[in-house]
Amino acid sequence: QVQLVESGGGLVQAGGSLRLSCAASRSIFNIYSMGWYRQGQGKRRELVASITSGGNTEYADSVKGRFTISKDYAKNSVYLQMNGLKPEDTAVYYCNAADRIGLGYANYWGQGTQVTVSS
Repeated sequence: QVQLVESGGGLVQAGGSLRLSCAASRSIFNIYSMGWYRQGQGKRRELVASITSGGNTEYADSVKGRFTISKDYAKNSVYLQMNGLKPEDTAVYYCNAADRIGLGYANYWGQGTQVTVSS
């Protein structure tokens, strides 16, 4: 198992930046994929960005060119640098770890951190 704790959310004006952090309770070196999801009010949870153990990244079309996901093995952490924030980025952001278990995966989630972008 792995526990995830997010931090770095807050209130920012449109065009501003925030950096979200996700600290894992153990080494993330062998975790298959780590990512950030978000859920706006009344909306479904959606993938924002992910990074695999091999370093491959994936981004939602809506954040490409503005957000960057990265990880630090020494700190067991994953980050989401968010630039050029827009009001539509307002949501609760969740950190996710997808860990390979046998032939399947176990998904772990953090408690979420609120990001609010004012216009």
